[in-house]
Amino acid sequence: MNINRLTKKKLKLFMTLFGNLLIALIISIVVYFILALFFENTLSELVARLNYDLYSWIVYNRDIVVYVYILIVLAVVIYRFISKYVEGMDEVYKSLDLVLKEDSETIKLPSEVNEFSEKLNDIKYDYILSKKNAKEAEDKKNDLIMYMAHDLKTPLTSIIGYLTLLTDEKEMPRNLQEKYIKIALDKALRVEELTNEFFDITRYNLSSMPINKQDINLTYLLEQLVDECFPMLEEKHLKCNLNAKEKVMYLGDGDKLARAFGNLLKNAINYSFENTTIEINLKEENNNILISFKNKGEKIPNYKLDKIFEKFYRGDSSRASSTGGAGLGLAITKEIIELHGGSIGVKNDNEYIEFNITLKA
Repeated sequence: MNINRLTKKKLKLFMTLFGNLLIALIISIVVYFILALFFENTLSELVARLNYDLYSWIVYNRDIVVYVYILIVLAVVIYRFISKYVEGMDEVYKSLDLVLKEDSETIKLPSEVNEFSEKLNDIKYDYILSKKNAKEAEDKKNDLIMYMAHDLKTPLTSIIGYLTLLTDEKEMPRNLQEKYIKIALDKALRVEELTNEFFDITRYNLSSMPINKQDINLTYLLEQLVDECFPMLEEKHLKCNLNAKEKVMYLGDGDKLARAFGNLLKNAINYSFENTTIEINLKEENNNILISFKNKGEKIPNYKLDKIFEKFYRGDSSRASSTGGAGLGLAITKEIIELHGGSIGVKNDNEYIEFNITLKA
């Protein structure tokens, strides 16, 4: 609570107390005059009969009696006001236990301290939300461990199996040896790739990493990525067309953008139907640079499209370990694009999946 709110609270309490005292004073004076006008003789006779000395003292000290009467009334009003406020604060203290209860029940307080209700409810709902987010994060980490254990076990089993064959079979033909060695090497490279992804998850924090901007030719960068992925394209009998001007300059971090675009290209390769063509379009439009990656593949349900950029999310959890990653690639891509002040989205129809990037030129 800042100083202004505290001052307003004090002023409100003072005005409430002052108003109560003023009303009580007016009522007590009115009651006194009513008693004096209509019941004075009756009350005097009653007091005189009970105790004549008391009656005499009241008569001779009438002003003191009036002052004492008013002070008693005011004291009762102040006591009641403080009691209600203290009771209200006690309700606030009791309601603090309700903040930690994970239910939908709204905290309600007496009118004297009603302004605390909204704040306590905000704290309660923030606490519930943080617990929910923490649980979701824990579930995702557990899923990640399960994915990684499965994905690491598969290539390791193959490596052990083929190396065992090479060790046990002394008279194995040369061509078969080379085949098994190549398979073992491919699986070992896959283990390295998965291990690197795991390290990314534990240490990669894009929001705290600096962006080293320099002038880069995006066309040349994309051409290099397509060349690097040529073996993957060949393996799945895919083609990749880059539609772009010879030079599209942009001030950005080349290494990070290469990683972002590389993730999108590899994602397109992994999810494309065989014997199809991946289209990469790069153009400048209205002071923006527009980049799209389009491939022909199975339709992605809308509920998966909403989560596709989340960390640890894998659109197809049942796909083969040889293509499945840890679910970090698209999340990293999104963060890299946003660090450059851009945006990324995804759409698909019954045939094509398309990722669209917008960068400010």
